[in-house]
Amino acid sequence: MSATPLPHAASARYGLLGLPLAFVAVPLYVVLPQHYGQTLGVPLSLLGAILLLTRLGDALIDPWLGGWVDRLLHRPARARGAVLASAAVLVLAFVALFFPPVQGQGALLGWCAGTLLVTFGAYSLASVAHLAWGTRLGGVPVQRARLVAWREGFGLAGVLLANVLATQAGPGWTAVALACTLVMGLLALWRGPTPSGHAADSQSVPSTSTLWRPWRFAGFRRLIALFLVNGIASAVPATLVLFFIHDRLQAPAWAPLCLGAYFLTGALSVPWWLRVLARLGPMRSWALGMALATAAFACVNALGAGDTTGYLLVCLAAGWALGADLTAPGTLLTGVVQRAGQAGQAEGAFAGWWQWATKLNLALAAGLALPLLQALGYTPGARDPEALLALGLVYGGLPCLFKLLALALCWRWRHHPALA
Repeated sequence: MSATPLPHAASARYGLLGLPLAFVAVPLYVVLPQHYGQTLGVPLSLLGAILLLTRLGDALIDPWLGGWVDRLLHRPARARGAVLASAAVLVLAFVALFFPPVQGQGALLGWCAGTLLVTFGAYSLASVAHLAWGTRLGGVPVQRARLVAWREGFGLAGVLLANVLATQAGPGWTAVALACTLVMGLLALWRGPTPSGHAADSQSVPSTSTLWRPWRFAGFRRLIALFLVNGIASAVPATLVLFFIHDRLQAPAWAPLCLGAYFLTGALSVPWWLRVLARLGPMRSWALGMALATAAFACVNALGAGDTTGYLLVCLAAGWALGADLTAPGTLLTGVVQRAGQAGQAEGAFAGWWQWATKLNLALAAGLALPLLQALGYTPGARDPEALLALGLVYGGLPCLFKLLALALCWRWRHHPALA
């Protein structure tokens, strides 16, 4: 491991692929239900079942993909080939998904399910490989933080670009942008830093047993538990933000500005968090971000109809805290892999379970927040004070509880050597 970190230019070449991989998530998770439900006329109940099953399948394959990526990374040329193939399949499946050549309810549902599975599979393989690639590059904490920061920073840029194109330009131009940014990301990755590989032999090539290997290490178990708790805290407001803006603030026109301010501030905060991380370390930096996010969301229950300026300030503060969530966890993950002695062996397995946890956060947040809102008497479009109070408590209070729990875990495990 070199004591000299990679320069920012090399880290950026690695991270650029994060832009199209984040870009494609917006149309898949946000635009697709509206496209099939409203434009193509598929019943929402059946569409919801298809989306639920395919997303569950998508989350379950990530750990197995991680084990395969470990074998590929022992020969970086093969890893590049797999990423290239997955990118090509991703573009073709994306086009097929949004431009189905079939008609009729049953045919459309079958086409949606099939093409969505292929799209998710290609997207997951490219994402796991990209994460494992950066983890295997390893290095000193400053280098690890730079690689994560560039990857996540480009990812935020992809989200911002997708928010504009997917909602304003339609699926055609979105597909063109996806293809172009994938080509740019692949070319940059080819010219960027390459993880060390070696000729495969019976002792060096990971076997299927690497699938469960990450769970043997206490550092990983604690980190992923912390990642899940904090991730639910972040995913709950992401699930409910439009309800809050539409019903509590009664200002739907402000939704694009508030969301854009949140993501843009998050991107702009990354360089500052890199300096904080270099000074305080990743765990303390992450805890600082959690504390800032808790303070921001604690204020939302003071907001009511028309309090758009106050809510914009909350978005700016939460966006700044987002920078810690973007930089610290990935830096800690690489450190856990290195301290566990798994560098060059099982980065794909660690990355696969990390992606699984990321997707599980979204599912758990929706499964917790939406039924709780209904139990408390809130329905979309509600204007009565009790329902709006329930919306504020779940949107702002529930994330604070999970953030405080995450902070308690940070304090409890602050001296664990794998999380330093």
